[in-house]
Amino acid sequence: MENFKMMRLPMLAFAALTVFLASCSTQENTVPAPVPNIQQILAQSPNYSLLNAAVNKAGLASTLATTQNITLFAPDNAAFNASGITSIDALTSAQLQGILTYHVVGQRVGSAAVPVSDTVKTLNSRNIFASRNTNGVFTNGIRVKSADMLGSNGIIHTIQRVLTPPSKTIVAIAIEDTTLSMFATAVNKVGLLPTFGGPGKFTVFAPTNAAFRASGITDVNLLPNSILEPILKGHVIGTNVFASDLVNNITAPNLNGTTLIITTTPSATVKINGSTQAAAPITATDIVALNGVIHKIGRVIIP
Repeated sequence: MENFKMMRLPMLAFAALTVFLASCSTQENTVPAPVPNIQQILAQSPNYSLLNAAVNKAGLASTLATTQNITLFAPDNAAFNASGITSIDALTSAQLQGILTYHVVGQRVGSAAVPVSDTVKTLNSRNIFASRNTNGVFTNGIRVKSADMLGSNGIIHTIQRVLTPPSKTIVAIAIEDTTLSMFATAVNKVGLLPTFGGPGKFTVFAPTNAAFRASGITDVNLLPNSILEPILKGHVIGTNVFASDLVNNITAPNLNGTTLIITTTPSATVKINGSTQAAAPITATDIVALNGVIHKIGRVIIP
């Protein structure tokens, strides 16, 4: 009996050692895999195959793999298709580079840190216009449909459409758009070209030529500047407001010191808060400029 006990002790010790070694082996096998970088995430996901192909053609794979603390607003395949891009073959590497670097911000920006309304500098040195509200998180009015995917060197937010980098200021767009020629003439007449053409994050509710005529104005040159300037400033908000940021009966101060009230139901309109004048219908939205956004309207906003 004593001999049996003496034999059992080494056997128990051996069993315990076996369990310990097995435990160590299991722990070694369950060491978490390294977090992939942003480029690796794109390469590994079938949903980003068009974006990954574009990144490689543009020569930006190394940038997205090694640059630290970046945020990528990533259009997936559905976003490319929604933007009318089913293949990248028609785009040159230089074009793709300009487009893609407009989707990357040189800092980590989680969805909770996106401002209510502000500009953020991208890798191509142009601003995107970010916003967060009850409708969600947006950039240039494009919805973030999936947020906060973490890579080792930054964050990915998946967006619903491809962003188009703007190339013109609000003034340049108005001058080139034949439907806004009266608005451009009026801005020039009162000396506001430097303001609307300079740095900023303006939102302009721009009356079309038909809007001026619908308001009884056939020639802006006939209006004295003392009347025309406050009218024009009344159409401008000093921050970026895209259609996605609008909720019914939202109010915002304009550059003339009064307040605009914007409705979304039953249709989108804008007017001076408290004015007895009929609200102006918003006829086109989200024309992105270097220094803000333009919405076209069908009537001049008069206090």
